[in-house]
Amino acid sequence: MKKSNNIKQVLVLVVLGGVLSLSLGFSTKKDPPYKNPKLPVETRVQDLLSRMTLEEKFWQMFMIPGDLSLGKDKLKHGIFGFQISSKGKNDNAAEQIMDYGSTGSAQDMAEEINALQKYFLEETRLGIPIIPFNEALHGLARDGATTYPQAIGLAATWDTNLVGNVASAITKETKTRGIRQILSPVLNIARDVRWGRVEETYGEDPYLTTQMGLSFISQFEKAGVITTPKHFVANVGAGGRDSYPISFNERLLEEIYFPAFKAVFKEGGARSVMTAYNSLDGTPCTSNEWLLRTKLKEEWGFDGFVISDAGATGGANVLHFTAANYAEATEDAVEAGLDVMFQTNYNHYPLFWEAYEKGMVDIKAIDEAVSRILKAKFELGLFENPYVDAKQAAVWNGHESHRALAREAASESMVLLKNSNNVLPVSQNTKKIALIGHDVKTVRLGGYSGPGNNLVSMFDGVANKIGAAQINYAEGVSLKEENHSVIPTKYLSTTKDGKVVEGLQGDYYDNITLSGTPKVKRIDKKVGFGWTLFSPDESLAYDWYSVRWSGQIKAPKSGTFNVGIEGNDGYRMYLDGKLIIDNWKKQSYNTILKPFSFEADKSYDVKIEFYESAGNAKFKLVWDAEINQEWEQQIEDAVNQAKQSDVAVVFAGIHEGEFRDRALLALPGHQEALIKAVAATGKPTVVVLVGGSAITMANWINDVDGIIMAWYAGENGGNGFADILFGDENPAGRLPITFPVDEAQCPLYYNNKPTGRGDNYHNLTGQPLFPFGYGLSYTSFEYSNITFSKNNIASTEAIQVTCTVKNTGAVDGDEVIQLYIRDELSSVSRPIKELKGFQRVFLKAGASKIITFTLEPEALSMLDKDLKRVVESGDFRIMIGASSKDIRLRKILTVK
Repeated sequence: MKKSNNIKQVLVLVVLGGVLSLSLGFSTKKDPPYKNPKLPVETRVQDLLSRMTLEEKFWQMFMIPGDLSLGKDKLKHGIFGFQISSKGKNDNAAEQIMDYGSTGSAQDMAEEINALQKYFLEETRLGIPIIPFNEALHGLARDGATTYPQAIGLAATWDTNLVGNVASAITKETKTRGIRQILSPVLNIARDVRWGRVEETYGEDPYLTTQMGLSFISQFEKAGVITTPKHFVANVGAGGRDSYPISFNERLLEEIYFPAFKAVFKEGGARSVMTAYNSLDGTPCTSNEWLLRTKLKEEWGFDGFVISDAGATGGANVLHFTAANYAEATEDAVEAGLDVMFQTNYNHYPLFWEAYEKGMVDIKAIDEAVSRILKAKFELGLFENPYVDAKQAAVWNGHESHRALAREAASESMVLLKNSNNVLPVSQNTKKIALIGHDVKTVRLGGYSGPGNNLVSMFDGVANKIGAAQINYAEGVSLKEENHSVIPTKYLSTTKDGKVVEGLQGDYYDNITLSGTPKVKRIDKKVGFGWTLFSPDESLAYDWYSVRWSGQIKAPKSGTFNVGIEGNDGYRMYLDGKLIIDNWKKQSYNTILKPFSFEADKSYDVKIEFYESAGNAKFKLVWDAEINQEWEQQIEDAVNQAKQSDVAVVFAGIHEGEFRDRALLALPGHQEALIKAVAATGKPTVVVLVGGSAITMANWINDVDGIIMAWYAGENGGNGFADILFGDENPAGRLPITFPVDEAQCPLYYNNKPTGRGDNYHNLTGQPLFPFGYGLSYTSFEYSNITFSKNNIASTEAIQVTCTVKNTGAVDGDEVIQLYIRDELSSVSRPIKELKGFQRVFLKAGASKIITFTLEPEALSMLDKDLKRVVESGDFRIMIGASSKDIRLRKILTVK
């Protein structure tokens, strides 16, 4: 049962009455205290808060994509802020946020934001400025901004100084436009590489993620741009599925998922945080009081503001079914500690305003939230100095120095996974090099990216080194193994009001038997639907309806093609008056295709019937009439180019991203066949992997000589790759995630706790293909002389751990020295290994260097049985090596 709202309604009326009297008195004052910059921020906040109506408070808690084109009359009460120029192409809320349309140049955007600030300061009653916000995961996601390697690639550098430099450059491009908040970075721990958003993270380890997060966030915050680490607290659940519910206990949260968030709040100065879509222990994260109030605000002392992920506030009733409606979901969220509701459309606001208008939300919770928001706006100086010099945005966005940094970051991020017979680096005197694959000339930047500037493809980068004349190019095969596709609108038709129109007639029923009068009648341009979050129409239940589509279909050419349905079971299909598919049952998701002989431009009657009684429907009318079947010829062309070359470089990649989790981790399409065919020529073969997560390689890894993980390398990635390929830079990237042999091993990560027995399968080991921290070099390194400043310490003491690392090879290069610990005996089971330090150092050939790590008591601490952080007495194994598996030195440290 929900609590009574009578008391709160009375409180709201009283407060509103007080506000009205205050606002009447305010009109005669020229200089209210909140406009005095000499007063303490808290004084200004309370003064301004006391003058605000409930409606003005509501709008300070509402953030959307948009600008003044909404109409000034709609914005007269103010607003938290805008994401400038987020123009969605579809009805998917999350994808709307990811669609980065542009209003023009960086200078244009700066001028637009200046105009927005001017309106809110000068034309609204209280003159409260906005916080313009945007995405900046690996570069500001807007036209003209520099795009760096994807976040997982930045983590693969294991170089906090470089990441800090990248963040500083992004900060400059962001702030000069007037943007004062970024919805970045992603601090989720990527323990399951099937998750489609691994690319956005800093990997699987809490320590590496913490260090990368601190390096990134601190640059923005000290420059006056608010960061919003996300998604609090874990955005991936069972099976590596995005936003899946989690039921982690407090120990696991404290040990693995909380550390990075806690550190960036306490040490990095992050002033905002975004909640996750999923539920934690049965309660949506967006309205989880234990998470947002007890942990975050009370225990950790977080004094910033909490925002929801896009559309998540209403998710409690739409997806989690823990609130009866949007108003109740709003009440639950705000009272649990949510401060700002992030929505994708201005017109959604009545759904949330209802809870305020009816007095459902505790006024104390509202005032607390608005106070946090106003505090940030005062701290940013937006009341006094909201404007930017728009010309500076033109200077710094895409600056030459930033482009050079993007190249450096690209080369530093690349991980050499295999190098048999020293196939790499390739000599620049090589007469002919074959570049093969989709990603040779296509520059994919990864999720949450802007378009980048003057993109340098892998082909361009190599050509810049040796000239295009030395390159034999083949486009290779598609990343998709397309057996069928949705039938386009132009091949579907129906007759309406005596006229032939494109699409099929759709009759929708509010039952599962196609009986009675249709609840909805409409023309569907094509049958390719994903009703996973909502129903086909608001008048229909999401899990109780049926549909009949009818009309005509024609083919682009004569021939026998396969035609049918891909989608949820429960369908029948008639073509040319005959029942060709009868799948009238509910079981699973299926694809059924049947051959049919078409004549070009001849129309055939088509009727499809479908019913849904469980929800989560996907349904597509498909055929293979337009599928490219030329992959065998494409492979043959690639083989011919390889035969005419001295070395072949095959580029292969994956599809992933938000709502694109991967059940299978092998290269999609016919890429594996392409690799094996090229390798079979006997030419030295190197595979370059483009993607943001792990890839399984059992079918081809032993056929090739070299493998480079290039990630999504950014706008200047082609030049960065060429630097690695030809040895102008020595690869030293290291994996921030574990690569499994097979997806059946997932989730697989290095810092697991002891199993109590074994960790192998009957037909597969528990060992990875490539372990966390792994990466090769063109040179070799020797580790020696591990020493402690003290071998026996008290639990409150810090120690220095030193070792000597020598470049024993013939070329200069970087090495990433990694320090791990293991508690030999503890009152609670501890991980078999934990990263507690790392350094990326440059060493000339033959040179050596003494490396020093400082281990603070925190590094040796653990949570005891009562979840209290302690440093227990006993022995700790200190390990130093080149990866989590490649330990070169070890020694015992004793805590008294």
